[in-house]
Amino acid sequence: GGAGPPGGRGVCIREFRAAEQEAARRIFYDGILERIPNTAFRGLRQHPRTQLLYALLAGLCFVVTRSLLLTCLVPVVLLALRYYYSRKVILAYLDCALHTDMADIEQYYMKPPGSCFWVAVLDGNVVGIVAARAHEEDNTVELLRMSVDSRFRGKGIAKALGRKVLEFAVVHNYSAVVLGTTAVKVAAHKLYESLGFRHMGASDHYVLPGMTLSLAERLFFQVRYHRYRLQLREE
Repeated sequence: GGAGPPGGRGVCIREFRAAEQEAARRIFYDGILERIPNTAFRGLRQHPRTQLLYALLAGLCFVVTRSLLLTCLVPVVLLALRYYYSRKVILAYLDCALHTDMADIEQYYMKPPGSCFWVAVLDGNVVGIVAARAHEEDNTVELLRMSVDSRFRGKGIAKALGRKVLEFAVVHNYSAVVLGTTAVKVAAHKLYESLGFRHMGASDHYVLPGMTLSLAERLFFQVRYHRYRLQLREE
């Protein structure tokens, strides 16, 4: 594995070892849990129609009740419901991931040809993870499961992990690296762009594993799915 960037002194990016299964799962788990409040609250900014609907509900409450107190409670209740459904869906997604690829990283990423899983190690501890999974049908490789322990962010570790996947793609002669993300934080998108990825579009109709698509879920849980691509060579 290669060393990290100057900002991440002492960080080593190397291939995953079976003994690091629990450490990798913990970093993944903690990283996904952070998305609950981000999706529920910060993510609302990405959905102007939902904002308008919530404002109309508050207005309707005032027209019907003529009570400022009840009207002021409407946004509080709506945000509480957003948090509840974000937690419900994201925990279901986590459960799905922890029982599929993240249940046996060795089997899922290290054994199949053209795929791999790396860890960022600092002072003997795993502080970051990233995976690459081959898509043979179009000769691309997907970057996924990237996460860095919150205590070690801002040290260039995520960028070093991303570069490792790009190196892997070049060595294995893939035509492009692709990724999809529902991340709300601007920093995540800036990271992908700094690595050379191009934003290929976004969708509000992405179905996250664990979603039931109930009416309540559609009202109180929305994610925007972004697709990125880094073209390495023309096919």
